[in-house]
Amino acid sequence: MESHHHGHRHHHHRRHRLAHLLKPHSHESAQKVDSALESSAEGMRALWLSLAVLGATAVLQAAVVVLSGSVALLGDTVHNAADALTALPLGVAFVLGRRAANRRFTYGYGRAEDLAGIVIVLTIAASAALAAYEAVERLLHPRAMSHPGVVAVAAVLGFIGNEWVARHRIRVGRRIGSAALVADGLHARTDGFTSLAVLLGAGGAALGWRPADPIVGLAITAAILFVLKDAAREVFRRLMDSVDPAVIDAGEAALREVPGVLGVTELRMRWIGHRLRAEITVEVDGGLELRAAHDVAVGAEHALRHAVPRLTAALVHTDPAPGPGAEDPHRLLAHHAV
Repeated sequence: MESHHHGHRHHHHRRHRLAHLLKPHSHESAQKVDSALESSAEGMRALWLSLAVLGATAVLQAAVVVLSGSVALLGDTVHNAADALTALPLGVAFVLGRRAANRRFTYGYGRAEDLAGIVIVLTIAASAALAAYEAVERLLHPRAMSHPGVVAVAAVLGFIGNEWVARHRIRVGRRIGSAALVADGLHARTDGFTSLAVLLGAGGAALGWRPADPIVGLAITAAILFVLKDAAREVFRRLMDSVDPAVIDAGEAALREVPGVLGVTELRMRWIGHRLRAEITVEVDGGLELRAAHDVAVGAEHALRHAVPRLTAALVHTDPAPGPGAEDPHRLLAHHAV
């Protein structure tokens, strides 16, 4: 009896997936694929735009470096150039994420975004280390700065460019669900802090107080470390398949409202790139026929897709609700329990 039920359960899964392949739901197939591609395209547009803004900022600052000989501004220019280049691994990740799943990468290539996020976090850490080194170096070996007014203008431009890019990347990253793009936005913000250090250092130089630049540089290093903490937490949570508990609560509430669902036994979600996948177990009347149980499963997936943004795949398993004297439908698997 159990093997018969177990076979029906697998047959139910196969028919569920096959039915959607042959006759896609209106919220799946083309619409969902277009949505996924559009989110990647939106991320790419954000990267290209931020690359252009930071590239132009770095070029303008480099010209002022040549004019003034400011070591602080040189460091800021290097930061901006490095920040612009972090768009490259993330861009590669977005392109890879569009590739279809295959027999080796059965969930697709969305995890490439998480790898890019690690690269970005390491880049922020390197920026903090470089900022600290430059600050200590300038504190031990003070250098004169010429044209502090021009350096101050370049620093303001650097801050404005970085902060605009940071806001744009974070906004788009949160809209499409890309933790890596959010981390890259936080990285741009660290370089904006560095620009502020250059500005305050230029003010100190104008007043004849050379230690102002390195002292402020050390303070900005501390600020970068706080940003690093936020970026690392964002990427770490994504790597660990963390999902906002409020999303789970909303999903469970939607599932309980589905006709035929007697209870929600399990709801798991994970991010694959900037898209969510779900695994669901719901209880249904044990006397339902296979087709009726399948209809409940389809209704459950439908409700969850409406309740959870960026959910692109859900596997629904139906369990017969326990009744008086009924045997455990999973007793065959009991000795595999951990």
